[in-house]
Amino acid sequence: MNWQGERWTAEQVLALAPDAASRKAGARLAAPGPWSAAGARTEGGAGAVWGECAGSGSKPYRTVVDLSGHGGGPGFHCSCPSRKFPCKHALGLLLLWTEGEDAVPASGAEPPGWAGEWLERRRQRAERAAEPQPPADGPAAVDTDAARRRSERRAQRIAAGATELEQRLTDLLRGGLAAADGGSHGPWEETAARMVDAQAPGLASRVRELASVTGSGADRAARLLEECALLHTLNQGYLRLDRLPQALAATVRTRVGITSDAAALLATATPVRDLWLVLAQQDSDDGRLITRKIWLHGRSTGRTALLLSYGAGGRAPELSLPTGLALDADIAYYPAARPLRAVLGTRHAAPVPSPAPPAGGDAAAALRAYGEALRDDPWLEAWPTIVSAVTPVPGPEQGWQLADAHGGTALPVDPRCGDRTGLWRLAAISGGSPVTVFGECGHRGFTPLTTWAPEPVAL
Repeated sequence: MNWQGERWTAEQVLALAPDAASRKAGARLAAPGPWSAAGARTEGGAGAVWGECAGSGSKPYRTVVDLSGHGGGPGFHCSCPSRKFPCKHALGLLLLWTEGEDAVPASGAEPPGWAGEWLERRRQRAERAAEPQPPADGPAAVDTDAARRRSERRAQRIAAGATELEQRLTDLLRGGLAAADGGSHGPWEETAARMVDAQAPGLASRVRELASVTGSGADRAARLLEECALLHTLNQGYLRLDRLPQALAATVRTRVGITSDAAALLATATPVRDLWLVLAQQDSDDGRLITRKIWLHGRSTGRTALLLSYGAGGRAPELSLPTGLALDADIAYYPAARPLRAVLGTRHAAPVPSPAPPAGGDAAAALRAYGEALRDDPWLEAWPTIVSAVTPVPGPEQGWQLADAHGGTALPVDPRCGDRTGLWRLAAISGGSPVTVFGECGHRGFTPLTTWAPEPVAL
């Protein structure tokens, strides 16, 4: 990333967040309301952004971000007590800065004294680190050693969190799943918060999923056992990372919430060039952060890829690829036992309309693809797949199904899609005739996302 000069995008800012909770908290602060005396300077090789954020105390939190690239990247300083780096105030300030001059004006003026003093100390430290040293103690070695120590400290915190979570599961099982208090989510929310503190947002998400299972349902005990088993397997996988195959270890790291830097991935991974058809684009909004998922299908490789991008403060994510386009580009897959998530690299030509939908399989092929992916990633919720020659069939008792036109099998539609108008749109497009549908096949059923008739239609 070019640390100074042009203003960053929201996606570049959010990529710096230590976890999902920090992204959401930072997004809440990406508004002018809590900020005062905000300013920026991006001239003369001394770029910086600063501001004061109103908090619960009488004094505002003073936040400054160094954009000069001293130390190989941006630097962050805030008077808040947060142990996260960067904190939510730094993320919120940078997100506000991405909105332009009206939000955070840029000028050649000097920053306020409190910000200028910290920036000067950081500059001096960077100059000392850049002075000639013996090879073993050079700046590159210092940076690598510091990064290694940070990684080790986070690994220790996550291991401690996984160990604590194992004890929590043991206590739950000893007390009996059938007797678990389904009306109280407080202890689970507390446990999830402790996993966030341990910098393991993936574990926190699974704890919240487990808490939702305790709420209701006649099969509550069986579902609790399933979730406990998956969580236990993930904990044990992380605590035994050194014994796992490399690809599976990468999957476990991702599942607990350790993500790779996109820029570093593009610089080191082997790119996959293809004519990528945009299968679907879907946004979800939790009120603080918009998450955009874009699914791609390689015309030559036959591989599927998932791109993620984010937008804070109600703004749409930067990346937008309408369904039905074909893009000649490079992508790089994140390490995993079953690679799916990727980052978009070099685009070799402008997008063009796709000539035709990709070939798909039948219901059995979709289930087989999910089963094979589940073998490599036991925590997988669903797997993207294309089914051809299927007819949507509504059913009041058994729910919606996608029935094979040439066989006696059918895919049940995920019950959570039952209230979506997209299913009736799919039925209207089909008119009782077979269609090609792209979606996600998982243990809850199939979630339709796009159909072709003859143009692609988002569902």
